[in-house]
Amino acid sequence: MKHTFGLIGRNISYSFSQTYFQHKFERENLPHTYKNFDLQNLNQFQHMRKNNTNLKGLNVTIPYKESIIPFLDQIDEKATLIGAVNTIKICDDGSLKGFNTDHVGFTESIKPYLMTHHTHALILGTGGASKAIAFALKKLNISYCFVSRNPSNSDMLLYSELNEKLLTKYSIIINCTPLGTYPNIQNYPDIPFENINNKHLLFDLIYNPKETKFMNLGKLNGASVCNGMKMLEVQAEEAWHIWNL
Repeated sequence: MKHTFGLIGRNISYSFSQTYFQHKFERENLPHTYKNFDLQNLNQFQHMRKNNTNLKGLNVTIPYKESIIPFLDQIDEKATLIGAVNTIKICDDGSLKGFNTDHVGFTESIKPYLMTHHTHALILGTGGASKAIAFALKKLNISYCFVSRNPSNSDMLLYSELNEKLLTKYSIIINCTPLGTYPNIQNYPDIPFENINNKHLLFDLIYNPKETKFMNLGKLNGASVCNGMKMLEVQAEEAWHIWNL
């Protein structure tokens, strides 16, 4: 049976998901289609559903991973703990169930890079993706701290507080902000790169470009770097599994 799958987000013409799933459907000789649903706000969500009655599953991206939750009928236990949803299964009765596959993708992506001294991480940004990263780090027994321009609580750090002492302790730095995404490839998070060295691992959730300015500046100082491509591929396959349960 032919089904439609898709991605909801805002300004998502650049998205990886549509190309990934179209290639997957062609490669595996599946009759399905995958569409981008570019919503300027979530008030358009119900209208979009009514106009696409054969929808079977959705991916969710910036900026709706948290704000989509009230629109759902059920939420998976892990997605509830994370507080963000990036995958929606449309059940046979038409109800919507939310899941999070970002944490699986991140865990599988970062594992090959982890060394014994990688015990503390800085998470740059506080959006929906960062919550999945925090969940994954906790499962990996890696302590973490959020860094934000506008901290919402006293446990978060300001970018201006980052210094040599902190960066000696926090040897993993994960960019969960959109800074550096194509076409604004010269942008990058404002961290003191002069304090980065070969003990550090810089992980960027961005996948376009393949090497962001954040990664490049880290690499110039000897750090190991990784982009978000494998994370996306793993989370996409995990979503596909959920949709077909």
